[in-house]
Amino acid sequence: MNNYETVFILTPVLSEAQVKEAVDKVKAALGTVKAEIVNEENWGLKKLAYPIDKKTTGFYWLLEFKAVPEAVEVLETQFRRDERVIRFLTFRQDKFAAEYAAKRRGLKASKERESAEKANQ
Repeated sequence: MNNYETVFILTPVLSEAQVKEAVDKVKAALGTVKAEIVNEENWGLKKLAYPIDKKTTGFYWLLEFKAVPEAVEVLETQFRRDERVIRFLTFRQDKFAAEYAAKRRGLKASKERESAEKANQ
């Protein structure tokens, strides 16, 4: 199994429920090929570098997962079929990228714990 990371952009005209439904559909496609989702991040609504289909913003999502190489074909087919996805990029992480991603997840978790402790005080 390889480590993969995919970032996809959803059209900005969706409601929160529609965004969640689109993300769940992507996760379901990964589930059909028995991929293990390692990390999921909602980057929120961001400005695009250039207009796509006359849209200047989009909802960004990051998924890190472990899967066999055939899973990428299934995932990208799902992205192409879903009209809510306006761009996507999937790549295989080498060992250095996987280590960096794990370290980044650890730093993010520690920051969240610190902010939760401050809120409880």
